[in-house]
Amino acid sequence: METYLVGGAVRDKLLGYPVCDRDWVVVGASPEIMLKQGFRPVGQDFPVFIHKDSGEEYALARTERKSGKGYTGFQYQASPDVTLEEDLLRRDLTINAMAESADGQIIDPYNGQQDLQQRILRHVSPAFAEDPLRVLRVARFAARYAHLGFTLAPETLAMMQQLANSDELSYLTPERVWQEMQRALGEQTPQTFFQILDDCQATVKLFPELSIRPSELALLNAPLSAEVRCALLLLKSAADASVIKTFTERQRLPNAFRDLALQLFRGASDLLGYSTLTASQTLQLILDLDLLRRPERLPDLFAACRILNQQPILTAETQLPALLTQLGKIIPRDIMEEGFKGKALGEEIQRRQLTICKQISYPPGQ
Repeated sequence: METYLVGGAVRDKLLGYPVCDRDWVVVGASPEIMLKQGFRPVGQDFPVFIHKDSGEEYALARTERKSGKGYTGFQYQASPDVTLEEDLLRRDLTINAMAESADGQIIDPYNGQQDLQQRILRHVSPAFAEDPLRVLRVARFAARYAHLGFTLAPETLAMMQQLANSDELSYLTPERVWQEMQRALGEQTPQTFFQILDDCQATVKLFPELSIRPSELALLNAPLSAEVRCALLLLKSAADASVIKTFTERQRLPNAFRDLALQLFRGASDLLGYSTLTASQTLQLILDLDLLRRPERLPDLFAACRILNQQPILTAETQLPALLTQLGKIIPRDIMEEGFKGKALGEEIQRRQLTICKQISYPPGQ
């Protein structure tokens, strides 16, 4: 029984990247042996175990055979006689198919170190074309390492095109697609993710609601949160708010991503032209964006608008926070105690809100 550090931890260590997660492969063991040593099984059908102390994953060396459609359509065989080289052969890229032994020796049967040095993302074997999820994973790795000069091997791009032109991508679940997209939006150059998907003709199948033009999306590479990058992407790619709603529902995006995208779509033009708004238009913008209840969203909206404007939006960034603070001092219960009810209460609240908007800003033409 021998244990090896594998995959991303080895790759990033060789690149000088911080190693966040460590995965291990165990050669020469069986489930019974792992259980006797105190490992906890992850599931019944998959030979992965959790270390009792570190909580890290230890997988039995295994081979796999395509048995159905999609990224789950595989049968796995894990036994003590499966070699480390056989286990590494089933991985996606050569740079992810390296292992490190307990004494620090690098095991590299598929020339991953050479591809690291040459900055090439290259598939390990023809079995790459059996797993549609690898289209997204490779695009994400390209987004992570493009700033280091990594490029995609032409033969690997050809295999990704082969997958995109088959029906395999249709078997990816929306949640899995979004998981890879969200991770890509957190990488250093997310534009590369969409460029690679466009190059392999996968964009239209993965994101049918959107008209993504990768050449126009360099703005995504600005140092922003994944939520803001997603909002900018949808602003540039969706024809209207209904498309954003359809996309976010189908991909099951978290509410924070969906809400920010819809807010930006509704309010970007007014935020960019804030200095020209009248008091009533300013108040309507605040109400449309629900900023009285959710003022914490304002910094993300400003961040997105700064990228769209290619410079600060000084009037909005100066006046809106102060305006929201003053508007927040209007307490409906206090106004009710003054005798206002029903329709009159709503009209009085609006009157006081407009008065505050006029006091804080005096745009031209008001």
